[in-house]
Amino acid sequence: MAKLYFYYSSMNAGKSTILLQSSYNYQEMGMKTMLFTARLDDRFGDARISSRIGLEAAANLYSPDDDLFAQVKAQHATDALACVLVDEAQFLTRAQVDQLTDVADYLAIPVITYGLRTDFQGQLFPGSERLLAIADEMREVKTICRCGKKATMVLRLDENGQPAKDGVQVVIGGNDRYVSACRAHWKEAMGKEVMAG
Repeated sequence: MAKLYFYYSSMNAGKSTILLQSSYNYQEMGMKTMLFTARLDDRFGDARISSRIGLEAAANLYSPDDDLFAQVKAQHATDALACVLVDEAQFLTRAQVDQLTDVADYLAIPVITYGLRTDFQGQLFPGSERLLAIADEMREVKTICRCGKKATMVLRLDENGQPAKDGVQVVIGGNDRYVSACRAHWKEAMGKEVMAG
């Protein structure tokens, strides 16, 4: 039985690197993969998944109105797919997550998604929320805070390098714009008050 997987983390944990390695492993065995990434994230060029350590591969772009099931079904009909891999899964719509369950359930193709769990304000992204609710398996990709503890949160930096406390949910950026932090350092940066017991 094929499954829908969600690998989640904060920024800079190596999600794209893991995705690219997984695709390479399939291809090395002579199996075909189909890669997707969000159209709105064009930092590394159009239709590319790129990791901070220099790995990259061509990918299909998705926008909120795209039917991912239809695209995978069409590709699978001409070139049998062994796996579908999705980068930046936090930008999927709820409907697209459901379409990916159809890929696993009706086409019997495993789907592995990679993305952020929460935004800079600690709120779930719509795609991540749906994946957390409906994925068959979820795994955290771990990274560390500046203090050495596990980072589970993301801080957005403003133009002066200071933590942003409000704003729109999506602003595309990399290390210049986002920093991973443990919850305690995220609270401190966001000005959250400590609750006395």
